[in-house]
Amino acid sequence: MAKNAFLTHTTPPGTALPHLAGAGRTVLRDMLSQLLESTGEGIYGIDLDGHCTFINRAGAAQLGYAPAELLGQNMHAVAHHSHADGTHYPEAACPIFKAFREALPCRIDSERFWRKDGNAFAVEYSSHPIVEAGAVQGAVITFVDISARREAEAALHQVHAQLEQRVGERTRALSDALRQLRELSAYAHGVREQERTRIAREVHDELGSLLVALNMDVGWLDKRLGEQPGRSASEAQSMRERMRGKCQNMSRLIESAVDNVGRIITDLRPSILDHQGLWAALDWQAHEFVQSAELALDWEMDVADAAALPEASAIAIFRIFQEMLSNVGRHAQASRVAIAIHAGAQDIRIMVQDNGKGAQASAFEAADAYGVMGMRERARHLGGSLEISSQIGIGSRFHLRIQLFNQ
Repeated sequence: MAKNAFLTHTTPPGTALPHLAGAGRTVLRDMLSQLLESTGEGIYGIDLDGHCTFINRAGAAQLGYAPAELLGQNMHAVAHHSHADGTHYPEAACPIFKAFREALPCRIDSERFWRKDGNAFAVEYSSHPIVEAGAVQGAVITFVDISARREAEAALHQVHAQLEQRVGERTRALSDALRQLRELSAYAHGVREQERTRIAREVHDELGSLLVALNMDVGWLDKRLGEQPGRSASEAQSMRERMRGKCQNMSRLIESAVDNVGRIITDLRPSILDHQGLWAALDWQAHEFVQSAELALDWEMDVADAAALPEASAIAIFRIFQEMLSNVGRHAQASRVAIAIHAGAQDIRIMVQDNGKGAQASAFEAADAYGVMGMRERARHLGGSLEISSQIGIGSRFHLRIQLFNQ
């Protein structure tokens, strides 16, 4: 601004400099010339017709000219003739000319200047009127190429937009994940309630009825034992036979009750998992399933080099395997299932493949595919993954992979 102010109050070259001796005028022109050439900004002056009265080398170079080529030229026609889109820029609308004709300065950073070769560049310029004796004689314009700044701003804007997009995508993904988690939690709660209802019904219907029958038999025995002293030998013998039959019936009821209790406990948590470990439990579960579902089984298990697993991990793997088989039983309508289990020191791989009706991939990604969601959540918690592939009319394949170093 100091340079511009100085030039604003300085007469153009060739004009008399009042109140200065000849040597003083020479010194002043030299100082002015040095000032113009020492700056990296473009600086030029124009008269009231817009013709160039002086321009420094930096300004001429930015426009692609030698200084002498621009002297006397209409600077609007040379460097400011068109908008960025190539449309004509009327001189009457140019802020430079409007500013000095109204004796007002201006500063613009949203336009372009044009070079000699026809290329435009983003520019920031300011125009200050030259006033002598209270009258405007022209203007001094300073300008600088801001193409690099605009490119940096555009790049920053693009990065910001990409960041906003990624944040939006992550936010939507997080919202979807939270929604699925809430739905999965509600589903798990519903499953627990259904399981409690089922167990309560079994205890009531089966164990309850067995215990009632046992109680009735015990009451009958107690009553008959109280009648023994008044019976004849033959009646006593007959009663003993009937009592023996009652005892045998009670024994069968007790065995049935024990079996039912064992079955309910196994449904809740197979004892084989605690007593013989995960691999024996998977073997037992697979063969129990195919026997119950009447399916042919292709069985393969290689766990000779399997690493020991924490109890929580073993339970999670067992539950994932149960859900794989449950999917086959509920949806596949298969006649054969292939199961391959491989476990080593570093990883565990479990594959369950059926020859059933198959399904669209979207069926396993549906919002209500809670069984699949539960398996995948358990797999992620173990540091693993569950891959599912399916083809209509061919069957489905579930493949669980777990890296044991994440355990």
